[in-house]
Amino acid sequence: MKWTVSSWFKQEAVLCVGFKSLRAKMSCGHAVTPMSLTEHCRRLLDQRQSRFVCGVCDADWSFQEVRKMALLTPEEVKEFEDKKLRNAAKRSLSIREGSLEVLQTCPEVVLDGVKDAEGPLKCPSTRACPTCGLLVRHDGTRCKNVGCTQCKVQFCFVCLRISTECQKLNPESWFRVCSTGVAPRQTSIPAWQRR
Repeated sequence: MKWTVSSWFKQEAVLCVGFKSLRAKMSCGHAVTPMSLTEHCRRLLDQRQSRFVCGVCDADWSFQEVRKMALLTPEEVKEFEDKKLRNAAKRSLSIREGSLEVLQTCPEVVLDGVKDAEGPLKCPSTRACPTCGLLVRHDGTRCKNVGCTQCKVQFCFVCLRISTECQKLNPESWFRVCSTGVAPRQTSIPAWQRR
């Protein structure tokens, strides 16, 4: 870690206001003092943020970089880790609660390509991926299987099984209703299950 005393651009003053100690250059190129960095990151955590970003350019800083450049004490490391984890958990819970509301209130979609005895099949237009919980929307076109962009798993939008499991139960049923019928609206969001 190389500490230097030099003049910096006016915008660096945002991160160093009121501190006259030696400054370090962060990965984004902006200068900080250990105390200004500690205060800035503590302020972010107090604002319920779970990541550290530059106050000038919004570049992400890793916790390892912050820990090293701010010269955090073991007590501060624990404080920051605890707050960061707590904030991330609160944010995740908030997102999950909002996602659950979407699952409960989304309109139905007609799957034009999937037929049952009564004609085109209807089901909720939004489902949570059974592997990772990401919300996925079906536009009603093509077959009943969709791919999750987060975990890359293909699953049946009708029965909510992984596509390979659905096809074992219902061979070559890409455009037919599943033998188990349409899964009801989801009342919970699955937690990530690596397969």
